[in-house]
Amino acid sequence: MAGVQFDALRVDGEAGLRLADVMEEATGGDPGPVVAEANGRRGVYFLVPPGSTSFRSWPVGVTRLSSGPGRVSYIPVPALCGRTWPLSWRCPPSEAGRFVHALLLRSAADALLGSARF
Repeated sequence: MAGVQFDALRVDGEAGLRLADVMEEATGGDPGPVVAEANGRRGVYFLVPPGSTSFRSWPVGVTRLSSGPGRVSYIPVPALCGRTWPLSWRCPPSEAGRFVHALLLRSAADALLGSARF
């Protein structure tokens, strides 16, 4: 469940894959944990520290997944080893407590998706 161990930001389809590419390039290949979904909306989930999505505006196309009063979000997370299709680690967690840097992700999303906010 989001908001306990981490929050997540989802960007669907090609835009999500491009954002993951930008984040990998900006961080030397280790942006933090990123999950990719191979079916449905083909979401790309960026796992960020808990509470880091709530009080920031994000470009249109970014879905915030967190918890709060009257709100619960579940994030699909694959196993670290073995087959977990349709989920896979685009960038697996490299160490405990390491997340995608929310401000860097927001800057990259602004550049890629535009500055329209919600």
